[in-house]
Amino acid sequence: MAGVWLRSFAAALPTVRRAHDDEAVRWWIREIVLPQQETWVATADGAVVGMLALDGGELEQLYVEPTWRGRGVGDRLVALAKRRRPGGLALWTFQVNGPARRFYERHGFTETDRTDGGRNEEHEPDVRCVWRPEGRREGTGT
Repeated sequence: MAGVWLRSFAAALPTVRRAHDDEAVRWWIREIVLPQQETWVATADGAVVGMLALDGGELEQLYVEPTWRGRGVGDRLVALAKRRRPGGLALWTFQVNGPARRFYERHGFTETDRTDGGRNEEHEPDVRCVWRPEGRREGTGT
């Protein structure tokens, strides 16, 4: 999972300064993400090609091996996340990540907030996106 995260981050966000080196990312995946979040992987020929991590109603991580982008792996992971959280999902992505923002928009997420990056370790301006199933309004439970 950490390898997919590292390769995907590097390919998708070459201008974003990573807050942690490779070893710290591997530690974080192993010691924090895996034991504390609901995690799923997509595999092909025995290799991990995509990863998803959910924490409550937050879609915390969704990364796809760069060579597997455009093959439906991300689509299947988002569909899984929606099945696992039918009441709705929210996520943060960086403003500079246009492909991710378009991807989430295609999957029904709408932008609800933008920040200057002060809340994240990379200090990169980001965007809050939310998906609510048809007929549900945020904060109403209906």
